[in-house]
Amino acid sequence: MSAIRVGLGWDIHRLVEGRRFLLAGICLPNDKGEFGHSDGDVLAHAITDALLGAAALGDIGGFFPPSDPKWKDADSMDLLKAAYARVKEAGWKASNLDCVLVCEKPKVLPYRDAIRASIAEALGISTEDVFVKGKTNEKIGPVGEGLAVEATVVCLIERI
Repeated sequence: MSAIRVGLGWDIHRLVEGRRFLLAGICLPNDKGEFGHSDGDVLAHAITDALLGAAALGDIGGFFPPSDPKWKDADSMDLLKAAYARVKEAGWKASNLDCVLVCEKPKVLPYRDAIRASIAEALGISTEDVFVKGKTNEKIGPVGEGLAVEATVVCLIERI
């Protein structure tokens, strides 16, 4: 069995009026927010999938199915913490994460340090082990038209 593993997480959510725009639990000012069964935090969902996948434990939908009313409006950072507890129980810990957010607005850069700190705190790792990049989709497709936000996360986990 390997001592390190890589995980990849990806998620996309439609943007709608009347919802908060959340990235790793940090609320960014925006006229629209992520639509989802939970709070719709696209970055928390992608991180959760990356970690669960790296540990070969499943995915966010298997642990917190959107068909279950128990998860309606759930705090995605709480879901991330619960999933990561399972990763640790399986004998793994997060070594580092690299996150890419794609949206036309709001700009991620002014909030990057807060987002990194929120992720690091949730996982009990250093902010130096987490990086977050904001990109646009150059006005192409649903993300570029401001209709959606997308997150991709790569993580490295290692045996405890």
